[in-house]
Amino acid sequence: MRTYISILRGINLGGHNTIKMDNLKKLLSNNGLSNVETYIQSGNVVYQYKNTDTKKLDSLIKENIFQEFGFDVPVITLTIEELKKIAENNPFSSKKMKDPSFFHVTYLTDTPQPENLSKIKDINYQPDEFVVLDKTVYLYCPEGYGNTKLSNKFLENKLKVTATTRNWKTTNELIAIADKVNDKL
Repeated sequence: MRTYISILRGINLGGHNTIKMDNLKKLLSNNGLSNVETYIQSGNVVYQYKNTDTKKLDSLIKENIFQEFGFDVPVITLTIEELKKIAENNPFSSKKMKDPSFFHVTYLTDTPQPENLSKIKDINYQPDEFVVLDKTVYLYCPEGYGNTKLSNKFLENKLKVTATTRNWKTTNELIAIADKVNDKL
């Protein structure tokens, strides 16, 4: 068994794609995931499953949600080790002048192709800043994520990969939950 974190995009937003977390937890538990825990209503799931490719888990969860609730939800799955590495590599966390409450992490389904990265690297997005490392976009949005041009939709259009964003507090809370679930191994 291994501990995984799946991040669902676009559920429980503005009354669309509504899934109660208790129902999601039950659905996933009934379909082979163990020790399922959720965090807030935006689709953050921590669980254990046999050692497998994270893309297979993306598909499993997507298919289960479609069959049960009738809508398609993008899913990005990480191992506990991957999520911890993402947190450790945040280039903004070492800068004392940056307020962590404005940190966000955009998780990508795949590493963007260099030609797509080049479409965004030389544009000035001030006061917002970003750094792309592998399948992660680190954001610093001092006027709030709701005011940034660096939204999921923008990054998906430019980078040609699926994206979903979580704030820094949620990222760290998912690590804490994953550590507790991991202790059950």
